Amino acid sequence: MKEKINTILFDLDGTLLPIYQDEFIKSYFSRLAARILPMGFEKDAFVKAIMAGMEAMIDNDGTRTNAEAFWEIFERLLNVDREQLMDMFLDFYKNEFDEVKEIVTERISRREMIDNLRERGYTLVLATNPMFPIEAVATRLAWIQLSPEDFSLVTTFDNCRYCKPSVEYFQDILSKLNKKAEECIMIGNNTLEDMICEKIGIKAGLVTNNLENKNNYDINQFAHGTIEEVLKALL
Repeated sequence: MKEKINTILFDLDGTLLPIYQDEFIKSYFSRLAARILPMGFEKDAFVKAIMAGMEAMIDNDGTRTNAEAFWEIFERLLNVDREQLMDMFLDFYKNEFDEVKEIVTERISRREMIDNLRERGYTLVLATNPMFPIEAVATRLAWIQLSPEDFSLVTTFDNCRYCKPSVEYFQDILSKLNKKAEECIMIGNNTLEDMICEKIGIKAGLVTNNLENKNNYDINQFAHGTIEEVLKALL
């Protein structure tokens, strides 16, 4: 018997939020550097530590949270204690980080769409790559008139032990929600990071407005189009 779809996983950057990853990273890094370098850090060392911390999260094998993976290498490379910087980071994500919205060329609201899906009884997951704390996710969601409370689960670097494109990331979501793969669909814009969920049986739809397809996948193998078109095709 075929399971009925009752759960929708949404990617954030490039899917719900219309941005390109490279532009986002550039704007984010420049603002974070402007905040942290006056504290006495050297720019090249700081950038190297941030990049290494991100790599550590992507390569995380599930033995620790992504936050722990990040801070372990960030502390070592900058010779700093995380306690000295944690409050600064959280304050940054609540304040200066909001300026990154300058890269969002299309001012849109996802409020009506999300409210409609919730009213129809779907469990909604914000399956954003868990490399940020909840404060950074909340700031980005506000740009599209949403908040973390709109989702049953938001993946962050504090509550996850894997990153995309690891299939374990998606298995962990299923475990947290006590869902079967056949009950879920994943909506994303990245042919590798998001569509890989199909390897464990989660049907995927590809949003092409801000398509990221560095591996040159044949997108015709997936339901694809605008976010509205993808939802209509899969639900």
